[in-house]
Amino acid sequence: MRHRGLLKRLDQAWAAFQQSYAGLSDAELMEAGVTGAWSVRDIIAHVTWWEEEALTHLPLILAGGKPPRYSVTHGGIDAFNARMTEQRKHLSLAEVLKQQEEVHRRLVAFVAGAPDDQASGETRFRRRLRLDTYGHYPKHARAIRTWRESRCGPGDAAPR
Repeated sequence: MRHRGLLKRLDQAWAAFQQSYAGLSDAELMEAGVTGAWSVRDIIAHVTWWEEEALTHLPLILAGGKPPRYSVTHGGIDAFNARMTEQRKHLSLAEVLKQQEEVHRRLVAFVAGAPDDQASGETRFRRRLRLDTYGHYPKHARAIRTWRESRCGPGDAAPR
């Protein structure tokens, strides 16, 4: 029962993220400059690797462990993001979208199976999930919507 609210929150944030780029052509999804040099495709890859990070670290948290600090293991979050961007720049749009779908499906299944006592309140599990997913998606959805408005004007930024 407690999972329903958490899964609903995750689903709503996910839907809003996907809606931010709905209707864009493949060429538009690949156009650089949405956030810095990143395209929408790069943002999708970025969101996916943070979902993968959640899938890596949430089981450790459930087992009572602590994930390593990015400042120690990767030289900080910016350095981690830069390394992951470099690692995934060769992926095609189709590969990024396929990976996104598969990873998100696994994440939702994992959250649905998490212990009830982790699904509500301010637990370490919930905090990590929020940071890597439903608290993360809106930042990128806003960036994509802002980029769309700058290209088309406010009235034309809605999905086609």
